[in-house]
Amino acid sequence: MKQLAGYVPLLAFFAVWAMDERQVRFAGVEHVVGGIYSAAEVLLVMSILVYGALWLAYRRLDKLEWITLAAVVLFCIPTFLLRDVNFLKWKTPLVNGTFAALFLGSHYVGSKPIMQHLLGHAMTMPRESWLRLSKLWIGFFVLLGLVNLAVAYGLSEAAWIRFKVFGNPLATVLFIAVQLPFFVRHMAPGDGTGEAAESGTGGEKP
Repeated sequence: MKQLAGYVPLLAFFAVWAMDERQVRFAGVEHVVGGIYSAAEVLLVMSILVYGALWLAYRRLDKLEWITLAAVVLFCIPTFLLRDVNFLKWKTPLVNGTFAALFLGSHYVGSKPIMQHLLGHAMTMPRESWLRLSKLWIGFFVLLGLVNLAVAYGLSEAAWIRFKVFGNPLATVLFIAVQLPFFVRHMAPGDGTGEAAESGTGGEKP
């Protein structure tokens, strides 16, 4: 449920971007709706609403969700205030780079890599295997960030927006699908407690 909710702001962003720009009047104030800058405004508002609702429902957001929300705020506001789409183009590459840095840092700081915190409730395997899995995700984040940067500056705005909204989730789903046999092989036996029973750690999406 949380994973699906995270895509709602992106879908709203795409829907507004695809609209023809038009002037609308609300409470005596005129505003342009449609196009990239209006879409950035909607992405900001919808992200705050969605992640705010998740916080109210679960009383917490995980670190990756906080990073995603902070990036939306930091990059969307200057995009529509300064009318400069370059801020938005750098959002996804920098978020992916931040994820990669956090995953790498967790190899050296703390008792467990982030992947083990996220999936330890469902999988049991030695630390070396968790580190190998973490390195795969680090490589994925770096590669996806570079691809996003290349698409943003090498292709048209329409191609970039479509890749941003649909290409990134599809790439993530395919990457997870490739790892499913590995996940199944290391699935915790019985009721799925396994390591979570030992550490008391839950897990969220990577």
